[in-house]
Amino acid sequence: MTSGKMENITNVMEYEAIAREKLPKMVYDYYVSGAEDQWTLHENRSAFSRILFRPRILIDVSNIDTTTTILGFKISMPIMVAPTAMHKMAHPEGELATARATSAAGTIMTLSSWSTCSVEEVASTGPGTRFFQLYVLKDRNVVQQLVRRAEKAGFKAIAVTVDTPRLGRREADIKNRFALPSNLTLKNFEGLDIGTIDRTNDSGLATYAAHQVDRSLNWKDLKWLQTITKLPILVKGVLTAEDASLAVQAGVAGIIVSNHGARQLDYVPATIMALEEVVKAVQGRVPVFLDSGVRRGTDVFKALALGASGVFIGRPVVFALAADGEAGVRKVLQMLHDEFELTMALSGCRSLKEITRAHIMTPWDNPRVACRM
Repeated sequence: MTSGKMENITNVMEYEAIAREKLPKMVYDYYVSGAEDQWTLHENRSAFSRILFRPRILIDVSNIDTTTTILGFKISMPIMVAPTAMHKMAHPEGELATARATSAAGTIMTLSSWSTCSVEEVASTGPGTRFFQLYVLKDRNVVQQLVRRAEKAGFKAIAVTVDTPRLGRREADIKNRFALPSNLTLKNFEGLDIGTIDRTNDSGLATYAAHQVDRSLNWKDLKWLQTITKLPILVKGVLTAEDASLAVQAGVAGIIVSNHGARQLDYVPATIMALEEVVKAVQGRVPVFLDSGVRRGTDVFKALALGASGVFIGRPVVFALAADGEAGVRKVLQMLHDEFELTMALSGCRSLKEITRAHIMTPWDNPRVACRM
């Protein structure tokens, strides 16, 4: 890939086409696809386009502050890196490159349980605030070990994925008989006999998940997790007010409104559509975050206007990593930061606390707007 093409990138989406050229079909399809009809995959993006701005004018915006504090950690912007699996399929440096780029951007990286670099390797890249995403496996000893290792490696929170008792049906992975390339392993499970995702007649990952992930996971297990770690626990995969209330009652430190990048249950709403319901149920008791579908600084502003404390980005990181390694991830985070800062300025907001619900209009605010849209 010519460096000229990289220098010419002006938005996050453009990395996807470069990643498509560079990656083996099986790998690209794994990263890009959603579940079944992929209705939610497209809706995650199109829902953002139905929310419009109500910018305020003649406000002194000569100084814009994008910084925020998440669970007590000060970060440069409310844009963080979501957990995505197996970064070494995208680039030889894998999660190490992602970790360095995220640290350089002054924000938080969430490392996937299914990473191709271990928690210790990621910690060794240097300082940085990092969270660990946890799949609760059938073998609770392994879960306990993993959590302890993450804690020891200096990770600051555990994000428990709660929308995956079974893996969603991703048809491209079934067609491609997806398997982890033979030179790679799930590093966090190395030596535990559960580190390989083999080629089967189905998606190798679906087969792997079926054997390892605990389908019986329930609220009691969340309580158990709190007994084995002092780290704050976030639940990732909440889409309803009912579950948001239960999560707060269960003592979680935060909620991530997520539909797993539209890879689990198809025909769930876009996360930006589910966000306000969750925020209202939580009533400010814990921070609420959003992932799935964020590609623009305008998306970030819309999420914050609807009550999110921050957003996480997944696919843009993986595609930028595939296209240009650490520099690509750095650039994605920089572009989103710059777009978000510009959106704030043009909306008349100088700090995150000045972003309000009145800065946007949604189809459900005003029937006439909904008709025109």
